[in-house]
Amino acid sequence: MKLKLCKTSAVDDASMIQVSVPGRAPFAVYKVEGQFHVTDDTCTHGKSSLADEGELEGHCITCTWHDGKFDIRTGQALCAPCVVPLRVYPVTIEDDSVVVDAGEGA
Repeated sequence: MKLKLCKTSAVDDASMIQVSVPGRAPFAVYKVEGQFHVTDDTCTHGKSSLADEGELEGHCITCTWHDGKFDIRTGQALCAPCVVPLRVYPVTIEDDSVVVDAGEGA
């Protein structure tokens, strides 16, 4: 199931936004070095919003609740207390919009 999340212009480089879709948990949309990445927005450890409360440095998002870190490209948890990876979604750009296949993910 393809979902159009936002316009590409809604996300500045080296930043992220939260996108809510009815009936689904929120997504975090990131733009790093001109490339878009999408993960679930909720930290797998503390249940905080990564887009609203996290700190992005390169391809690493830090959950500020407990300083857990994830690679936004793979979802891999990079340090304790986070051990469960984030779900990541394949991203395409269609008509200047960030689109994900919500049926897929790692």
